[in-house]
Amino acid sequence: MRTIPWVREISKRYSAKGLTIVGIHTPEFDHERDPAAVLAEVRRHGLEYSHLLDNDHAYWDALGNQYWPSLYLVDRCGRIRLRHIGEVHSGEESGRQLEAAIERLLAEMHPECAGA
Repeated sequence: MRTIPWVREISKRYSAKGLTIVGIHTPEFDHERDPAAVLAEVRRHGLEYSHLLDNDHAYWDALGNQYWPSLYLVDRCGRIRLRHIGEVHSGEESGRQLEAAIERLLAEMHPECAGA
């Protein structure tokens, strides 16, 4: 929850430059599995990007994830280029480092995706 303001800020700042954010909600508790409840929370928090409900933990397991929150930067070829575990806040080192990584990925011109 405490990372949401940073994600909203980054989304607004970089979406026009090609950044796409996808929220993947992997429920911790049974009551978090209801799609209507998840959608209500997405709307309540003003999360204006796509979301996936990962009720069976398929994405969670495929990524080898163990922690909430985890953020992944994926390049244009679909390769995970950076994984960050833990909260991210504007004005703090974690936020500055991730923002710099986003800027580097967005600046990459026509990446080669053969074998990606």
